Amino acid sequence: MNHNTPKTPLPALPALPRGGDERLREALDLAGAGSMLTGIAALALHGFTATPPAGMINRVDVLVPRTRRLRSTGRVRVVRAAEPPLPRELGGLPVAPVPRALADAVGTLADPAVVRRLLTEAVSGGHCEPAAVVRELNRARLLNRPHVVDAVDALLAEGRSLAEERLYTMVREYGLPDPVWNVDLRLPGGPHLGGLDAYWPDQAVAVELDTRAPRQDDDALWSEYTRKREHLERLGITVVHLTPRKLREAMDQQAAVVRTALMAASDRQPAAYVVVLPR
Repeated sequence: MNHNTPKTPLPALPALPRGGDERLREALDLAGAGSMLTGIAALALHGFTATPPAGMINRVDVLVPRTRRLRSTGRVRVVRAAEPPLPRELGGLPVAPVPRALADAVGTLADPAVVRRLLTEAVSGGHCEPAAVVRELNRARLLNRPHVVDAVDALLAEGRSLAEERLYTMVREYGLPDPVWNVDLRLPGGPHLGGLDAYWPDQAVAVELDTRAPRQDDDALWSEYTRKREHLERLGITVVHLTPRKLREAMDQQAAVVRTALMAASDRQPAAYVVVLPR
């Protein structure tokens, strides 16, 4: 292959006052088969309120396979992907999934407030889970930008808050016994055993929300989760790990898992006595 072959520029888009949909379709037509909308335009089509309406976006981001020889113009920015994601069809247009569209948008934004609003809305609006967003930002090498890191911290806090709210809802709507919430466990006069999101002392059953994000220290954090779980289970405490995604997509199944653990308590050896403290 001749790597010196010049890239074919995209023809300039004419001014199209007729409407935003036509502008988006023309951008896709110019980019060719296999392309999809990404960035701010894609987020607008996904229903984000922190973006302008799709029809008011002057520059359209289009995601194409890496091998496509196109260049950006004033109205169309070409974004390449070695393995493009499967698009969603919205309004008859192929649109990148929210995590990828977010990463492509954030890569062009320098305003910390805008970045924070977009990332927070991704979770608060129910578009996706925090881990998926962080994974795409990491893949795009954006986690070395301080304003993006700050926005990710806000995103993770929002994600944990929503997951906790879903856990409360699960206990209430599926008639589970009331646990004690957000506690620390300690052995009498002994070491700290770890924090838990919910704990049923009579049954020695604990729930821990797994809200880890795929960052550099993920392996170390998972090892910490595993050590804590194994220690508690050696003491006779059953630990149920729930993820925000499972709570959102299959709350009934997660409630059944917790209920089964509570019902099985009578068949187990009594757990070691532990001190329960507010967290």
